[in-house]
Amino acid sequence: MKSNAIVNSILVIVGFLLAFGAGYLFLGKESPEPEAVPEEQAETETTEENAEDLASMVPDEAMVLSRNGCLSCHSVESIGAPGGDIGPDLSRSFPEMKEKHGKELNDFLIEPTSAVMATIIADKPLKDDEREQIVAILKEASEKHNSSDADADDE
Repeated sequence: MKSNAIVNSILVIVGFLLAFGAGYLFLGKESPEPEAVPEEQAETETTEENAEDLASMVPDEAMVLSRNGCLSCHSVESIGAPGGDIGPDLSRSFPEMKEKHGKELNDFLIEPTSAVMATIIADKPLKDDEREQIVAILKEASEKHNSSDADADDE
């Protein structure tokens, strides 16, 4: 009697496995799913596409900001340089730097008084020519910002 129970249990298990396997093979998926792309690869591809799109929108005069990663966190709307929204728009940074951080922009880019910027600059210090270009472009951006404010006041 005991051996019949064992045999019956084995037959039930084998039957279940065969039925499950046959059902999967014959009634399985009607359309194959696209092959899954590893998440890291998908993020990298999306990031690269976004970076290329953003780079094509950056005016030539602001490429120094893009090359040095400034536009990852900041935008400069007065010169049409799109960027991140984590940090403030840099259109007015040139005239406001001393008031906000106690240093001129050039000095701030050498030794920032902001904890976030101090970390970023420490990780990737700017070369003298890069810093000079950034100061010049942000000075120009503030002049354009001020002139657009004056134009808006005239209207």
